Amino acid sequence: MLQIGTYQFANPLVLAPMAGVTDAVYRKLCRENGAAYTLAEMVASKKELRDSKKSSTRHVDKNDPEPRAVQLIGTDAQELAEAAAWQESQGAQIIDLNMGCPAKKVCAVAAGSALMAEPDKVSEIFNTVVAAVQTPVTVKIRTGTDPENRNALQIAKIAQDCGLQAVSIHGRTRAEKFQGQAEYDTIKQVKTALHIPVIANGDICTPEQAKFVLEYTGADGIMIGRASQGYPWIFREVNHYLKHAEKLSGPSLEDFYQTIQQHMSGLYELYGFEHGVRIARKHLGWYTQNLSQQLAPAECTKLRRSFNLLQTAPEQQQLIIDFFEQAFQCH
Repeated sequence: MLQIGTYQFANPLVLAPMAGVTDAVYRKLCRENGAAYTLAEMVASKKELRDSKKSSTRHVDKNDPEPRAVQLIGTDAQELAEAAAWQESQGAQIIDLNMGCPAKKVCAVAAGSALMAEPDKVSEIFNTVVAAVQTPVTVKIRTGTDPENRNALQIAKIAQDCGLQAVSIHGRTRAEKFQGQAEYDTIKQVKTALHIPVIANGDICTPEQAKFVLEYTGADGIMIGRASQGYPWIFREVNHYLKHAEKLSGPSLEDFYQTIQQHMSGLYELYGFEHGVRIARKHLGWYTQNLSQQLAPAECTKLRRSFNLLQTAPEQQQLIIDFFEQAFQCH
């Protein structure tokens, strides 16, 4: 059973933090479909960015189910500690530190996975943040900076020694970004050596793969990211497979219709109509990729292209209604 601090989770499934994706609306959808634990998008630790338009939607959401987790990114130990304490004062119940992001603009300032090249600095950050808050502190890392320097075990041991409550590991190095295949041997090695929870991440896209990774690595949990984009049902399908060793049937047309409507309405409410309309486009694009399992790919492509041309929320909402009403008649 996955446990972080005093928080016990009903199942081992975790929604990965994804910048520009895992906002409050997305987290709610994934929870409803079986994710036991969700992480918010990474937020910068710099105080001057705290009230920026982008950061304002990434802080603690009191409407989130407990435990409310916030992920921080930065390079300065004191700055991260102050940000963690502030997030805790706002209602955060778990503080996660980002040492796994491979994005160029993040690594250019030696943040994210670039920090793995500096174990002493990592140790300073861990100690300073843990001392600043009462809530559990966790970290997300990669297997190393590049294939010749896989030091996940070293960083994970530092995390454990400094009092962190869990380590999530993406099975690629920083240099590999999202290319090639994730490997799980490093995660297995770390899990064998640690007594705190280890959560496995990377290329977990099917119920079968989820079961394999859990069993192969011995991990306490698995973290699903990109496979949930446009397909929050991945969590209920994995849960069912882990419990019953059989595949659950995929979402119906009605499931897609209701979920897309719920998702779009939530985006307009969270971001406002202008910004919400833009964000809705990428999510609808992901839904249409998966909807092609039910409908002709050409129909899905047409929906996506038409949706992307629309400039207002009512137009987007009406297109969804019209599209699915026609789809229901034809199927």
